Amino acid sequence: MEFAFGSMGMQDKAKHLATLYLEDLSDFIVECVDEDFGFSRYAERLGRSANSFDELYNHLQNELTFIDEITIKILKERIEKVQPKLVCFSVPFPGNLYSAFRCAQFLKTNFPSVKIAMGGGFPNTELRELKDKRVFEFFDFITLDDGELPVELLYDFVTLSEVEMPLKRTFLLENNQVVYKNNSPRNDYKQSEVGTPDYSDLLLDKYISVIEVANPMHSLWSDGRWNKLTMAHGCYWGKCTFCDISLDYIKLYEPIAAKILVNRMEELVAQTGENGFHFVDEAAPPALMREVALEIIKRKLVVTWWTNIRFEKSFTADLCLLLKESGCIAVSGGLEVASDRLLELIKKGVTVEQVAQVTRNFTESGIMVHAYLMYGYPTQTIQETIDSLEMVRQLFELGVLQSGFWHQFAMTAHSPVGMFPEEFGVIPEQNEIMFANNDINFKDKTGINHDKFSFGLKKSLFNYMHGICFDYDLQDWFDFKIPKTKIPSDFIYNCLEKEQNFTTKPNAKIVWIGGKPQTEIFTKSKKGNSWKMMKLTFHQKTQTYDISLNAEEGKWLIEVLERISVYNENKITFAQLKADFEQKFDDFELFWYSKSMQILKNNSLLVL
Repeated sequence: MEFAFGSMGMQDKAKHLATLYLEDLSDFIVECVDEDFGFSRYAERLGRSANSFDELYNHLQNELTFIDEITIKILKERIEKVQPKLVCFSVPFPGNLYSAFRCAQFLKTNFPSVKIAMGGGFPNTELRELKDKRVFEFFDFITLDDGELPVELLYDFVTLSEVEMPLKRTFLLENNQVVYKNNSPRNDYKQSEVGTPDYSDLLLDKYISVIEVANPMHSLWSDGRWNKLTMAHGCYWGKCTFCDISLDYIKLYEPIAAKILVNRMEELVAQTGENGFHFVDEAAPPALMREVALEIIKRKLVVTWWTNIRFEKSFTADLCLLLKESGCIAVSGGLEVASDRLLELIKKGVTVEQVAQVTRNFTESGIMVHAYLMYGYPTQTIQETIDSLEMVRQLFELGVLQSGFWHQFAMTAHSPVGMFPEEFGVIPEQNEIMFANNDINFKDKTGINHDKFSFGLKKSLFNYMHGICFDYDLQDWFDFKIPKTKIPSDFIYNCLEKEQNFTTKPNAKIVWIGGKPQTEIFTKSKKGNSWKMMKLTFHQKTQTYDISLNAEEGKWLIEVLERISVYNENKITFAQLKADFEQKFDDFELFWYSKSMQILKNNSLLVL
């Protein structure tokens, strides 16, 4: 406890202990009251890969559970107060599915005139091949993908009395048959048009904050409340072979202008009183993150934010410093399998060396890094799993990674692996699809049982995240024989020692995020010659530093810092800066790479 929270983290420590107590209560409820109970999910097993609707349907014929009664009571009060014509259930995960059906069942029985629709992440990924008409005993409509236009058309369908109304990506029952209607000529709304989320009806002051694991990065998901936004619709990369890249929520990439995004942030701060943001992108685009950060700083907006990324080489040390300055506190990204062969097979577009360098850039700028890790990818050997663990151990030991989580590979129906299994050496189990279709059971041609690695991988990571046990032999984490790692013990260290490429692109933006310096002119003499010098003193939040330049160059620099200030609308490129300097002086390179300029570049002068 002392190690994890130190002497400062008294509040976090208390919250962690209280969370462990809540989890004990949860275990008690599961054992004695309701076996399907969970704080963040309920009856999840009923929604997981349910190719047939039978089990869920049969479960819905049972008496209400203790939790059902609480849910239905809240719903009844709300329906009687609002008296809606249309009720829409957003079902993001399998752990929300059963309760949505239970609530819909209650509405059908007690408020038969109300129309009921379902949308959200679960139907978007799992119910695309829906055939079982019993589902429509509970719901009138199920919509797929982006919900704005489908819901608007459903509203028209329900409130207007015209006979034939067009619908968008909607399942319904017609003549006792499940039909899919997508006959509206209207296009979906653009991301710039969808507006700011409205949280005004949520009981924001009633949500509890929990800290399940002492790791500070993990607590971001559950501690405190974050306003959720996306920087872009879809994924700008869209190639990873384990991902649902054939579905619209990944496939259709559409970024939002930085100004619009920051406007939305300001609106949400005003509405919720919360200035923390979680951008829930599949992978936030580096160029857009840069523009958003510049806009936040320019408006002097005080926010904290975090997001998902790809470990792109675009995340230079300077970009990371800018993101930190704008309020970025953490990033999470997919390292997946720390093996270059498998990263290439995944089409991740990164190497382990690149990941190490990018995580170092984030860490050194003061931004926490969480890595998603994967084991059991098709064709992965036991040797590669152990080598992957060794890479992860080194990343933690060198302090460039603060947090991680091992996921066992799951084959999904809409990913390249699920669509073309023969190309990846896997044999899928084919079931008849009447209800959900996403996770597919499969046999890997290697015949390796990857399940047995689960405990050892998670236990070792738990210890690494607490900064301990780096000297343990990898064999110590497993109760069966594993091969020795083939990764040199200094592999990640050597990746980080490689010379950085210091050439600056002509179109790189030069931005100053510091304040105005204090200046002092003094005379320097050497061998009978004297010349005027300028001392520039810079004050930062935590330190003061100074540099000395030839007086004329110093004057030029002060003017330039004003022009390249982050608060200025027009940005200056490296090529423009060079041309400006060479109108007055000689040898820009000598000036740009001088010791004084290096001090500025290590602090507030950024090349983006």
